[in-house]
Amino acid sequence: MATQFDVIIIGGGAAGIGAARRLAAHGASALLLEASPRLGGRAYTQDLGGYPLDLGCEWLHSGDRNAWVGIAEASGFPVDRGDPPWSKAHPAIAEDNDDKEAAWRAYGAWEERLRAVASGSDRTSDALEPGGTWNAYVRAIAGFMSGVAPEEISATDYMAYDTASTGLNWNVPLGYGTLVAASLPSSVTLRLATPVERINLTADGVAISTRTGTVRAGAAILTVSTAVLTGDAIRLPAGTVPWREAAAALPLGRNEKVFLEIGRDTAFEPDAHAYGNLHDPRSASYSIRPNGWPVIEAFLGGEGARILEEEGPAAGFAYVSAELVALFGSDVASAIRPLAATAWSRMASIGGAYSCALPGQSQARARLAQPFEDRLFFAGEATHPFDFTTAHGAHDSGQRAADEAMDALHGRQRFARRGHVAAKGMQSVR
Repeated sequence: MATQFDVIIIGGGAAGIGAARRLAAHGASALLLEASPRLGGRAYTQDLGGYPLDLGCEWLHSGDRNAWVGIAEASGFPVDRGDPPWSKAHPAIAEDNDDKEAAWRAYGAWEERLRAVASGSDRTSDALEPGGTWNAYVRAIAGFMSGVAPEEISATDYMAYDTASTGLNWNVPLGYGTLVAASLPSSVTLRLATPVERINLTADGVAISTRTGTVRAGAAILTVSTAVLTGDAIRLPAGTVPWREAAAALPLGRNEKVFLEIGRDTAFEPDAHAYGNLHDPRSASYSIRPNGWPVIEAFLGGEGARILEEEGPAAGFAYVSAELVALFGSDVASAIRPLAATAWSRMASIGGAYSCALPGQSQARARLAQPFEDRLFFAGEATHPFDFTTAHGAHDSGQRAADEAMDALHGRQRFARRGHVAAKGMQSVR
């Protein structure tokens, strides 16, 4: 079993696979260590009821510049460029359009006020209208976007993503997680179910300790979540306290999904959308019969996702079922049944959804992305300056870290060659 590589990648999510693809293109020998028994990290497609459902990331955000679109097409994965379901309200819902438009206007006004807040407290909650009628709706949308309450969101960070987004949201019908996991180059050595316990710097690189032994390389790329970075699962080298502090300023939010199966013919229209109670910050966003499948996907963020984290899946199923009955009538109660619920916040190897900069801490992303001693390089969605929270941001950060690692290795090789030539010159003088 090989124990010496050019680069060791820690973490097999979108960032780790992005790094692996770039290293393979460089012709470098690479080892990828993943703590869980599967690839993909927060990109995870599972066959549920015979349908490939994405338990984690699902949408190719900013599709016109998303690297996974090109990877998908080169690999034979179809890409659906149609409008996402949230652009099509379900026709069976007796919505108050005036209320819906008022809620959306209130959210837009809140976003407009963020610029002024960014130059002050940087706390997005300070942009809420005092006593505003639609503050609960704004809180729910902020929860979908960032996974936390507005009191914990940097306005500067929030606007950086919003400004960079192109607004095109495409879909991989076979599953985003399936695509990510299938994209690891065959030339990269993979070891699943191999959690890293310790990273040490050596004279010529790094030594990575796992339960099955120690492996060595010229450099390592660390792609784990900020929750793992701030925890004690991996012992980092002395001197990395600033990186751990940067990770602590980028905590993971709460975002979870509940899937329900539609058990008989009902009024549910395919590829439609519904939103729960406009006045409840816990409300879910419902994707109804995606791709025509007899499934409803409920997406909960922030306070809504807290229901699953603190009370468990049964409470989550009960909550979304009650919202659906309120939306569609009591007849649907007998037509839907629980299928699955996620638990990202409870997963030790991940610990939440995606990163959100605390107020005043938007620069933590750049600090976390800095290399340590030209031996340890950091990647992951949290390190991207504006595409954080996305699988394409994670992928691109992995590519950036791989380039940095290869530059460092080549620099060391050039230095070693110069030293060898100089030593030979000294011998000839003697």
